[in-house]
Amino acid sequence: MPLDFALIAHQESWQAASDVMAVLRGPALPPIPIDELEGILPWIPPRPICHIDATSILGHSSHGIYIDAFIPPGSLGPAHRAENIGRVRDAAACAIKLEARVVSLGGFSSILLEGDTNHLPPQGNTAFSTGNTLTVAYIVQGILEMCEQQGRDLAASTLLIVGATGDVGSGCARCLAPSVKRVILNARNIDRLLDLAKELNAEGTRADIATDLRHVEAQADIVICVASLESPSLLLGRLAPNAIVCDAGYPKNLSPTGVMEDCTVFYGGMGQSRGGMTFTPDVHRVLHHHGYPNVAQGCMLEGMVLALEGRFEPYSQGRGFITPARVREMEQMAARHGFTLAPFYNGEGPCKIDARELEEALQ
Repeated sequence: MPLDFALIAHQESWQAASDVMAVLRGPALPPIPIDELEGILPWIPPRPICHIDATSILGHSSHGIYIDAFIPPGSLGPAHRAENIGRVRDAAACAIKLEARVVSLGGFSSILLEGDTNHLPPQGNTAFSTGNTLTVAYIVQGILEMCEQQGRDLAASTLLIVGATGDVGSGCARCLAPSVKRVILNARNIDRLLDLAKELNAEGTRADIATDLRHVEAQADIVICVASLESPSLLLGRLAPNAIVCDAGYPKNLSPTGVMEDCTVFYGGMGQSRGGMTFTPDVHRVLHHHGYPNVAQGCMLEGMVLALEGRFEPYSQGRGFITPARVREMEQMAARHGFTLAPFYNGEGPCKIDARELEEALQ
């Protein structure tokens, strides 16, 4: 029987990979020390590790699987690109063999391909989506909600997007640029930066570019970090006092000392299922390090939403095609089945504004 959906991803740290292996091995076996796992994991081929049931608030459910590409957390850099694309191809072959009707590509899986599914095996009746449209939706919703809760005037703000020319970064720019005073676009590729700035300027936005964060000329009130980094190493440049910082990278972008103490930092692009989702075996608690129940990255949730909606199609595909209209449509589909913005959370736990909600959720 065909699966409704499949999710392809990998772990962002050795500790996360160790936690997943511990669940798969079961409580009767001791955990594998991380220094040993570093030598073992590269030899593990991509494979399904759990079944998932996602339930809509409308009363029906869809069934899928989670496929771990087992990309070693220490091998996310450019030097390992060909090897990692091979792992994503093998994971995709698993999904195709199991006749998954729609597949979401999470983490570096979509970044490696840049939305080009020509890198994948012949797909038959399986549709592949990067999941980036729902990720953008939750990043934008998070910025708007945080500004409202803190009484910020978005129209008077300067927005810095780190990783602006990627699929997620450019989608965020298109959605938020009309609502802010100024946008600063940061990325490595100068030609793509110039093209995006030209597009935004033509629509009446003041858009500037910066290839080096050390040379950003204006203080940013709002920051979105979606750069493709090997580890949490990003050090931000000039920030306004009490800036709002959305870290939506995978792995996370910001180093522990990457922002000022008085800034508000939250993990972006995260959604929560009000209908609920069940992972068997239960690896959800280690796949998604978040204090609230039924929370996952938007890229993962997009596959569930498409399956529940009965739209088995490559909804998010290619680089730079995420528009405000597409984001609104995906938001509406997600909300119809009870998928909403996740409560605000960061590496230290729930943000203060959502601490009470966490206590209530865990009671």
